[in-house]
Amino acid sequence: MKKTLLWIALAFAATTYAAAPATAPESFTPIVLKPLQQQAEAANMTAQFLTRFHYKTMPLDDAMSEKIFDRYLKVLDPDKLFFVQADIDKFAGARTKMDDAINSQDLTTPFAMFNVYERRVKERMGYARDLLKQEFDFKQTESYPYLRDKEPWPQSENAMRDLWRQRVKNDWLRLRLAGKDDKAIRITLEKRYDYALTRMQKLKSEDVFQLFMNAYAMSIEPHTNYLGPKASEDFDISMKLSLVGIGAVLQERDELTTIRELVPGGPAAQSGKLKVGDRIVGVGQGANSTPTDVLGWRLDDVVALIRGNKDSVVLLDILPADAGTDGKHQLVTLVRNKITLEQQAAKKSIIETKNAGVIRRIGVISLPTFYQDFEAKRTGDKDFKSATRDVARLLADLKKEKVDSVLIDLRNNGGGSLTEAVELTSLFIGTGPVVQQRNSQGNIQVESQKAAAIAWEGPLGVLINRSSASASEIFAAAIQDYGRGLIIGESSFGKGTVQTMVNLDQVAHSDQAKFGELKMTVAQFFRVNGGTTQLRGVVPDISFPSFSDTENFGESSYDNALPWVQIKAADYQAVGDLTDLLPLLQVRHELRVAKDKEFQFLQEDVGEFKVQRNKKLISLNEAERRKERDTQESKIKKREKLRLSDKTEGDKNIDKDADKTASQDDGLQANERSLSAELAAEKARKNAKDVLLDEAAHILGDEVDLIKTNNKLAERVLSGFIRKSVETR
Repeated sequence: MKKTLLWIALAFAATTYAAAPATAPESFTPIVLKPLQQQAEAANMTAQFLTRFHYKTMPLDDAMSEKIFDRYLKVLDPDKLFFVQADIDKFAGARTKMDDAINSQDLTTPFAMFNVYERRVKERMGYARDLLKQEFDFKQTESYPYLRDKEPWPQSENAMRDLWRQRVKNDWLRLRLAGKDDKAIRITLEKRYDYALTRMQKLKSEDVFQLFMNAYAMSIEPHTNYLGPKASEDFDISMKLSLVGIGAVLQERDELTTIRELVPGGPAAQSGKLKVGDRIVGVGQGANSTPTDVLGWRLDDVVALIRGNKDSVVLLDILPADAGTDGKHQLVTLVRNKITLEQQAAKKSIIETKNAGVIRRIGVISLPTFYQDFEAKRTGDKDFKSATRDVARLLADLKKEKVDSVLIDLRNNGGGSLTEAVELTSLFIGTGPVVQQRNSQGNIQVESQKAAAIAWEGPLGVLINRSSASASEIFAAAIQDYGRGLIIGESSFGKGTVQTMVNLDQVAHSDQAKFGELKMTVAQFFRVNGGTTQLRGVVPDISFPSFSDTENFGESSYDNALPWVQIKAADYQAVGDLTDLLPLLQVRHELRVAKDKEFQFLQEDVGEFKVQRNKKLISLNEAERRKERDTQESKIKKREKLRLSDKTEGDKNIDKDADKTASQDDGLQANERSLSAELAAEKARKNAKDVLLDEAAHILGDEVDLIKTNNKLAERVLSGFIRKSVETR
């Protein structure tokens, strides 16, 4: 078996070097990556768990091998811009050998496939660079097929070259339409294509292994993943919202590690010696150490050097933001400390709505993720970080500020801790079942809080979108099933599965972090009403327009997602009934948004976006593109005039600038913009009016009006403890 795998690998290697064109940049020398023994062992351990304990157990056989093969190619080249059909044909011998690679602990073949991919990237980028030497004819009637995921592989090198000609032509045209001259365009695109090669050159064996193992894991079910040691560490940080470091958000810009943001209260900010835009060019361990040169390093490798134990010293070699590349360096010594990632923690605000002269105060709690510091809780830390604890504290504050209703904003909240979802729900319903879990044996477990104190008794709303998933859906579904609050927004993602983390280092009794972790689906969760959010998501009571592409984003977009099923309802008692209220709120919502300019603008943009997305082509004719751009500019200016007619003088520039920043295509990629421009754009987006949040607040204001003025409606809508709360306001 190993001989067969090795033969396939050698065939790939021969293919790799035979096709190298003379025009490829000589500065880029492909690194032939090879698997490590520990990775072969990790692959085998992963297979043992997935074939025995996964919720959807599937054997690792030839049938699975074909799935892995197809998914691996899709991961490597999703838009079919690098491999040609001849490459795929030469890979064909490996189609039924992926299982053998894992079982026999010989990963030579998947690594050989990656090395072919690396070579193809060099070839395509070399050709793209050569194209920049010629002139493009923008008067031709021609289109570029920019959505290629469902297209066939190019049948020949000539077809691939023509595709890249169109791609480079489009890159050039975008910059030209943004006002760049030919010289600036050529410099920008040369750097862009070289940067793509540089990123490729920085890839390591661990990266390739993680790609391959995820092709295996996700071939079983979409939410099963393998995390290498570094990815595992990052996942842990995202859950506990803390790490030990200097308190700086870093970004790679022009091969330099650049400070993008200083975390308030962190060592970097408190030192007063660092500022946004400073470049870190060296890192040392200890005040008297010699800094290690990190020029050109991967960002995650630099971050690993900067992180360390609490109260330890790190020495930074800094090239100041206002200094040139040959400028004077500064040495900055910092003491590492625990950093809390407050930007991902729950936050509150208050929106005031007005109807018929009556002002309603709506308290908004934004929750980006369901976080919990598991380790701190396990070791008995009374102040461990918890989403539920933070929300309970914010609810107490909102009570003191006498809000009329509360809106929980779960947009873009992809989930997190199941325990937190259950405990957070109990803040609003008290005791009772929240969610049901069914494992692979069919055993059903009901998750509930048996001794829960209600933190908010008043009217409640939950705002969701397509990116609200998992724990967000558990919370929203429970609130909906109990009749406890209004669900507003888009249908959610549709992830109705439960994952557990398997630490492979613990399994192997390794005292070093070398095998990584497996995030494995072990159960499916069900609503207390017996349905599931799987595939269908949580359907809102009042829907908003959406930019989401449900065909390509969400559980229903996966070809191997678990089906929607139903089980017996849990033993629960609804606390309210919104049936009679919803039609009244829907009518008020529709009447209001029909007069709301911003909401109408949003609906127009959604419609245009969907039309453009369905085209899957973009014109390469400059006159046509300029006409499209002029139409967009005209629309923006028309909207500005309409806004200004309703604004005070002090409000004018904010809305105008925010709209321009959001609408105009500058032709640049994120890393090509100046840091100041990027931060300004981010600030403009934050300052822009949140149309959907404001409308959700108005809907809750309507609810308060209706239940305060209609006793019969209040009797049906609200439970006893909520009625009492409303009557006293």
